[in-house]
Amino acid sequence: MLSERPTMEEMEAFFNGDQFVTKAAGCRIVEGWKGHGVAEMELANIHKNAQGNIMGGAIFTLADFALALASNIGGGPVVNAMSTISYMSATRGTKLIATADLEKAGRHLSFYTVTVTDDTDRLIAKMDITGYQH
Repeated sequence: MLSERPTMEEMEAFFNGDQFVTKAAGCRIVEGWKGHGVAEMELANIHKNAQGNIMGGAIFTLADFALALASNIGGGPVVNAMSTISYMSATRGTKLIATADLEKAGRHLSFYTVTVTDDTDRLIAKMDITGYQH
């Protein structure tokens, strides 16, 4: 388990096991502490759909990783029990940034909001999540 304010090296070592997120999708940790996490993804052709836009699944993956940072630092393990995502607009940038914040914590259920923007500050998506802690 990670402390409430881990170093970048501690976070990277802990989440290194998330091979899909870190290796295949190319997500990187920006910052994290208990109840807050930021992750980013440099966009590449692998993230695009047939129309040339960024796949919704790539955006969802980045948002879910930001949730993992916010919910598993200083506590956990928390899993994504239910989530809804609203895709607001197509990206015009070269990078996506997801910011997750804890809205309310309970004994087993917790509620998070994740916003995804691009590097032009355009709002790309918003995700509301109910997390479950064992």
